[in-house]
Amino acid sequence: MNSSKTVFELLILSFQHHVKEKLKLVQDFLHVDAQDQLTSLEEKMKSSEISMEVYISKVKALLGKELPLENGVEQNGRANGFSNGSHDDETMGVQEEEEAVKSPTAAKGKGGRRSKSNSDTKKSPASSRVTRNSGKQPTIMSMFSRVSQKRKSEDLNGEAVNGVSDVKNEDDIEEVTLFLSIKRNVCVTPPPKCPDCRQYLDDSDLKFFQGDPDNALDEPEMLTDERLSLFDSNEDGFESYEELPQHKITNFSVYDKRGHLCPFDAGLIEKNVELYFSCVVKPIYDDNPCLDGGVPAKKLGPINAWWITGFDGGEKALIGFTTAFADYILMHPSEEYAPIFALMQEKIYMSKIVVEFLQKNPDATYEDLLNKIETTVPPAGLNFNCFTEDTLLRHAQFVVEQVESYDEAGDSDEQPIIVTPCMRDLIKLAGVTLGKRRAARRQAIRHPTKIEKDSKGPTKATTTTLVYQIFDTFFSDQIEQNDKDGGAKRQRCGVCEVCQSPDCGKCVACKDMIKFGGSGKSKQACKQRRCPNLAVKEAEDDETIEEEDVPVEKSKKVSHAKRKKQTQCKLSWIGEPIQTEGKKQYYKKVSVNDEVLEVGDCVSVSSEDPSIPLYLARIASLWEDNNGKMFHAHWFLRGIHTVLGESSDPLELVIVDECEDMLLNYVQGKVDVMYKAPSNNWFMEGGMDVEIKVIEDDGKSFFYQFWYDTEFARFETPPKTSPTDENMFKFCGSCVRTKEREEQEVPRVSEPLDQKDEDNKALYASAFFKGKQFKVGDGVYLPPEAFNFGPQKRSHRKEDVDEDLYPEYYRKSSDYIKGSNLDAPEPFRVARIKEIFCHRRSNNKPDNSEVKLRLYKFYRPENTHKGVKASYHTDINQLYWSDEEVTVSMTEVLGRCQVEYAEDLNESIQEYSSGGPDRFYFLEAYNAKSKSFEDPPNHARSAVHKGKGKGKGKGTERDDSNVDQQAPKVAKYRTLDVFSGCGGLSEGFHQAGISETLWAIEMWEPAAQAFRLNNPGTTVFTEDCNVLLKLVMSGEKTNSLGQKLPQKGDVEMLCGGPPCQGFSGMNRFNSRTYSKFKNSLVVSYLSYCDYYRPKFFLLENVRNFVSFKKSMVLKLTLRCLVRMGYQCTFGVLQAGQYGVAQTRRRAIILAAAPGEKLPHYPEPLHVFAPRACSLSVVVDERKYVSNVTRGNGGIYRTITVRDTMSDLPEIRNGAAALEISYNGEPQSWFQRQIRGTQYQPILKDHICKDMSALVEGRMRHIPLAPGSDWRDLPNLEVRLKDGTMTKKLRYTHSDKKNGRSSTGSLRGVCTCAEGKPCDPADRQFNTLIPWCLPHTGNRHNHWAGLYGRLEWDGFFSTTVTNPEPMGKQGRVLHPEQHRVVSVRECARSQGFPDTYRLFGNILDKHRQVKCEQPCSFHRLCHSMLSFKCAINHFNEMFT
Repeated sequence: MNSSKTVFELLILSFQHHVKEKLKLVQDFLHVDAQDQLTSLEEKMKSSEISMEVYISKVKALLGKELPLENGVEQNGRANGFSNGSHDDETMGVQEEEEAVKSPTAAKGKGGRRSKSNSDTKKSPASSRVTRNSGKQPTIMSMFSRVSQKRKSEDLNGEAVNGVSDVKNEDDIEEVTLFLSIKRNVCVTPPPKCPDCRQYLDDSDLKFFQGDPDNALDEPEMLTDERLSLFDSNEDGFESYEELPQHKITNFSVYDKRGHLCPFDAGLIEKNVELYFSCVVKPIYDDNPCLDGGVPAKKLGPINAWWITGFDGGEKALIGFTTAFADYILMHPSEEYAPIFALMQEKIYMSKIVVEFLQKNPDATYEDLLNKIETTVPPAGLNFNCFTEDTLLRHAQFVVEQVESYDEAGDSDEQPIIVTPCMRDLIKLAGVTLGKRRAARRQAIRHPTKIEKDSKGPTKATTTTLVYQIFDTFFSDQIEQNDKDGGAKRQRCGVCEVCQSPDCGKCVACKDMIKFGGSGKSKQACKQRRCPNLAVKEAEDDETIEEEDVPVEKSKKVSHAKRKKQTQCKLSWIGEPIQTEGKKQYYKKVSVNDEVLEVGDCVSVSSEDPSIPLYLARIASLWEDNNGKMFHAHWFLRGIHTVLGESSDPLELVIVDECEDMLLNYVQGKVDVMYKAPSNNWFMEGGMDVEIKVIEDDGKSFFYQFWYDTEFARFETPPKTSPTDENMFKFCGSCVRTKEREEQEVPRVSEPLDQKDEDNKALYASAFFKGKQFKVGDGVYLPPEAFNFGPQKRSHRKEDVDEDLYPEYYRKSSDYIKGSNLDAPEPFRVARIKEIFCHRRSNNKPDNSEVKLRLYKFYRPENTHKGVKASYHTDINQLYWSDEEVTVSMTEVLGRCQVEYAEDLNESIQEYSSGGPDRFYFLEAYNAKSKSFEDPPNHARSAVHKGKGKGKGKGTERDDSNVDQQAPKVAKYRTLDVFSGCGGLSEGFHQAGISETLWAIEMWEPAAQAFRLNNPGTTVFTEDCNVLLKLVMSGEKTNSLGQKLPQKGDVEMLCGGPPCQGFSGMNRFNSRTYSKFKNSLVVSYLSYCDYYRPKFFLLENVRNFVSFKKSMVLKLTLRCLVRMGYQCTFGVLQAGQYGVAQTRRRAIILAAAPGEKLPHYPEPLHVFAPRACSLSVVVDERKYVSNVTRGNGGIYRTITVRDTMSDLPEIRNGAAALEISYNGEPQSWFQRQIRGTQYQPILKDHICKDMSALVEGRMRHIPLAPGSDWRDLPNLEVRLKDGTMTKKLRYTHSDKKNGRSSTGSLRGVCTCAEGKPCDPADRQFNTLIPWCLPHTGNRHNHWAGLYGRLEWDGFFSTTVTNPEPMGKQGRVLHPEQHRVVSVRECARSQGFPDTYRLFGNILDKHRQVKCEQPCSFHRLCHSMLSFKCAINHFNEMFT
């Protein structure tokens, strides 16, 4: 006994020494009075006046009072981003929690009854529950059941704890140690958390349970209360029940053992944290949440599980607890617990919204989901009244888990919701962990139910026979090949719990496994083990397009010499030579292995590589020289070697401009190649039942329809180049065309001028270059480096900032500003030709190999001393004359333009400028030395017209010019606009004067109404395009509404942009994906083309269209057009290069009927940011470009945000007035064009979204400097417009990647920053800096641009349907005003005139501007054409 007492005394002494040593660490930091009090307390404890427990309690209280007042802690609070409040409340809270823990009566002893969870014979029937030590997560699946049915757990893991253990001294010591460690590590230690509920102890939102009423009963005693009418006081009777009893509870509060009110859905139960609840218990049949008739109960629990039983009446979720004694269904929380419980209800109902919305709208964007959430009114009776984006992000983990649960219950051939674009964006933004706790949760889902499917859905595609056969033939081959391979093996990430869980043994895939007695043929993974991480990654990879210009080898002529194989053959000429040139003797026929070949025949040539099919060529000539018996091969290209790849007809060839001389012993044999010419009745053959085979495959027969450009991927009608009588047997069309192109690249002078003999240069009146004639007095374009004007642009430099106030600014490590024009090149230099000359050689003869130009330089407004601001107010085509001269080589010339003195024009400047894009004018001359503007000299004026006046007659002197002529009138094509949206595409073509849209198809009613408003003469169909085509193909003349349907021969031009989201998520070709593909709207649109056979066809879509599924969508689209007989090509254009302040890359497919000229893509007009101008497309490892030659160059400067909208009046967040006054004149050239020539005093649709108080507060704190975004937000507590206060963001973890700030502060907001799994307790909300952005910023380019302001001198990002600061295009804030961009500002960024009318509510109008039904080529056409600055381009294009 004495020995044990001695050991105990030693332990006490050791503990006292430990406490004493800890206190020494903070002794010197305390005030004198506090030090005296500590000394007094220590003496009282030594003298046994107070116990150890009292001593520790009083020390805690003293330290809690003193330490927060020290400067060190205040600095810590500032450095780490948490608020500094007094710890008095916390100290009192600790005392209260000790009392709270002691006050409830302990549940009757463990020995007095048998716990249900300790019994192996009885299992709880509770529905999907989260249990202690089980990792089970509730699922929302049963909410969608018509009958509220609880899903039961297989078992309740972990031992139920009855009663509460006393508070141990170790707990108290732990909290003291927390204070001590804070003081010791002032600048680096995160703020303290409760060891149980993980809430911050200094958080003002931390609440304590206020205690139970005196008449509250313990759980076993409460369960036998007669008011519940279930048990009597007989304990055995209580134990006799096989199932746990069920009751309802109201006025409940949930708390941990320290008395902290805490949520029960934050993962605490799974981590074996003991949570208790006090309440009023009511019988299961009592639906009245009032306290009458209930039994007050105290400290029920601990909670073993919580669960969701479903939606009561379809709207309100029923939630319940399970303890060792009973199940409890929650009704109303206590007043103090209501805010916490509201979040639980909120996230359950939000999950219901998300799952239902995405089930019906799988192609919705993140912005679409936000719109749905923000416009949903919560049902009555819930403790919240609205949803915001912050709400969605707060509950993102739970929402995603419910989506996973929904996907698990779906059919194996259904597209999972988790891989939809919307969910992928949410997962990235919120940093959601996939596959979390799913393996255990799955056991709880006995019979999951699904949302009732939307029976409406998309209709089956109406297709013509030709289109159907092409798709069906290709995909049947693909499916068969995949079936042979056994299908693609599903991969796993190997990290998530789904991958690590065992096979279920019950699904179809498991039953086929050998280990479960199956055949093992399917080789598919367990349905319950489909890795969500890999599914999302595959979907991401499927739509990820390389933005940079991939350095693929440039297209060259294919050299066959190194790859061909010689054969042993007998060769002999037939007949005498028909012509002799030098050592060459030309023949007409030759015998090769007893087979007669003659000029014009086609032959096959073997390859050294046996895997490469035979090369095919036409014999252009036959001859013999010193090298032997030779022939000139004009090569064909197999379809598989074109952009069509494997989708091509194996027997179809194309002519290419590739040829070479080669020995006849390379020839393997003769083949038949026929030209398939379009029939005379081609336009009326559309939609007929045709055989997809053109010829039978006998191994030696082939056909061709087109000449093919290998660089631009253009299929055109073969050029007509006929031989003369002299070169009948040695003519090669490829050689002729190649020589013509080479000659055009070399300048050639003409019309020599008389001059003095002593001059060392020969002068000429004109020269030819690139197929155009240039004369003295002409205007020319030169590259910007041809000559300089003044200082270059300066880049934006970062400034030093207070890292404690702006803790995320360090993420802006790059000087690049998204949406900035700082790196945009200068537009072409403009000059006038003064002289065309060549230097003379020593023999006095001119050296015509190098043509020189002597030029007068023109200044643009921004080149003068006034700078960029001068260009803002002047016309975009205005120049200043200069007498400065420069000499350049003619090879530097990029093109020809027209520059006129405005006073000599016979028309207004506006009329003159509308004649074409290459028209400039000047009114003044600029003197750079004196920095002054003067009247132009006489030679500047006279050189233009040379006495002819008004510029007339100049164009008649040259055959190739139409620059100086008025554009000829072109017949307008009768146009059908499919997927028309609100009509932007048609508007662009209308203003170009090339088409008249007589019919339009648009299913979305608001867009259709807008189209009608702007095109009253157009018949607008609001039916499904498949239904309409089916009616027409069946011979109907009208639809159900009596509208006349266009008939075959009526449509001359077809334009549209079919959505392709229906198959954008495919990862392999199988029967299911084939079904989606063949029913896509792309197939329907091609069938429209096949049936109507218009003269011209235009398909526009997102840039990714040309890269979907390894470009298979592009290939099959072109394959259909080629089989129909259309000339066709594709390209990617940047709308910003055609006069709008927006980056928008669009894929454009053009097609022209036989007999028409296939249009060329118009050259860029405006310079634009190089990063946005990567327009090449890589298909099958080969790079293709459009036909444009200017690249990233342009004849005009970039159109900026300032150009676009600086004249619009100021409005505030949520502005809703549909019509207001302009309050000013237009300030820029763009604004004058966009307002129109007619006076319009009223501005329409200058309205913007009303953002929530928190979002509005964030916008208000985004600086006005260029490039500002969320990373510039200060970490402050601010009062919002709704009266609430935000919190400061707490930085509580080290960041392995970014280290610490310059002041030593932490930079991590979650345990994942340290390389550990995410901790839900780390999530923070209602902060000015959104917690989710620093949480996931390291792996998402720091979320650059979110909450970003537009830059006045920059450009818009691609417009989205719903401008959201944290959406896909986050740069949606006005440059100076604290709001998102308005509808009118977005419309202007797309090139819509102010007079263009929109229809519907604000989000409808935003969607029309963005045109969710892809019809956005009108941004390019409209911006280029509606301002009358590029009509000539399209006139040439379509004539």
